[in-house]
Amino acid sequence: MTKRSTPFSPEVRERAVRMVFDHQGEHGSQYAAIRSIASKIGCSGETLRNWVRQAERDRGQQAGPTTDERERIKALERENRELRQANEILRKASAYFCLGGARPPVADMIAFIDDHRAAYGVEPICKVLPIAPSTYHAHAARRADPGRLPARARSDAALMVEIRRVFEENFHVYGVRKVWRQLGREGVVVARCTVARLMRVMGLQGIVRGRKVRTTIPDLAAPCPLDRVNRQFKAPRPNTLWVSDFTYVATWVGFVYVAFVIDAFARRIVGWRASRTAHAGFVLDALEQALHERRPLQGAGLVHHSDRGSQYLALRYTERLAEAGVEPSVGSVGDSYDNALAETINGLFKTEVIHRRGPWRSFEAVEFATLEWVDWFNTRRLLEPIGNVPPAEAEARYFTQAAGQALATA
Repeated sequence: MTKRSTPFSPEVRERAVRMVFDHQGEHGSQYAAIRSIASKIGCSGETLRNWVRQAERDRGQQAGPTTDERERIKALERENRELRQANEILRKASAYFCLGGARPPVADMIAFIDDHRAAYGVEPICKVLPIAPSTYHAHAARRADPGRLPARARSDAALMVEIRRVFEENFHVYGVRKVWRQLGREGVVVARCTVARLMRVMGLQGIVRGRKVRTTIPDLAAPCPLDRVNRQFKAPRPNTLWVSDFTYVATWVGFVYVAFVIDAFARRIVGWRASRTAHAGFVLDALEQALHERRPLQGAGLVHHSDRGSQYLALRYTERLAEAGVEPSVGSVGDSYDNALAETINGLFKTEVIHRRGPWRSFEAVEFATLEWVDWFNTRRLLEPIGNVPPAEAEARYFTQAAGQALATA
């Protein structure tokens, strides 16, 4: 590798040129004087000749740019290169930060620098972006050594892990409020606004329910029981009021119908059934599951409420209710408010499972997904109307309190 010689100082160059002008008359030619003086100061004759020619141009003795003009040209060329580089950085940054607002987030700017520092360097990029080089280097040092992170950043990192865990364990449907409630149940003390901020950072968002589709087909010729509920979907204890309804799911092989029976006390799903056809038998199967699981006492005052769908007014269905000692109740025609609780459960089912995980290939896929969702809904999903606890926990709490009161009065 060739070793470059040390540049001569301006003073040495000026003195060498002056000595050439002063002593060129003592030599046969100017070039002879240049060679003589160059050998004594340790530079080549060509180097000294270039210095002399530039000095002659500065004095106006030869045509060409002067030293000042050459420096000005160099400065302009350097400025032009910097401007072209800045424009190129801005062009790439405009696509990178198109959604960043007036000032892009610091994290996005740091990511941009990481991606382009090899091409432009850190300092030139920081001159264009609203970020100081020290800010970038501080973040880089914190990434290399997590122990240097601020206390809030370390806390956020730990909370993000917990938030993502809760979100993924609950069918990816929980929003800020439900995630915050579940963390509180697990003993994680955190402000709701902090959960909201971190979920925005992670891009997590709860499911939002859409519009409902009416599926009830009334049978106007069938006898209809009275409405014993009158939109009061509250029960003092389990096995006092059940509500029923069914919904549909579009699959690649046709429609699948899913029926639910819900205990209004804690909104627990006590029976469900999926079917390829919307016949009366499949809603009866959901009722049979509920009767088998809950085993209500004859004449205990249990009311079964539904809409005026022909499946629920069918003779087989009403006879089974009478056989089990359950009083039937039916809402009015075309009014979802008269069966609002069941409509709510249907809406949650469609929003949290069907719309989010579709499209659906087969009946078997819908049936298994419903099984998973019902188990999660009953045992883990937090419901605000019952105190942000799962339905199974709310019922267990009721029976514990009832047993305690019975012992106290015994």
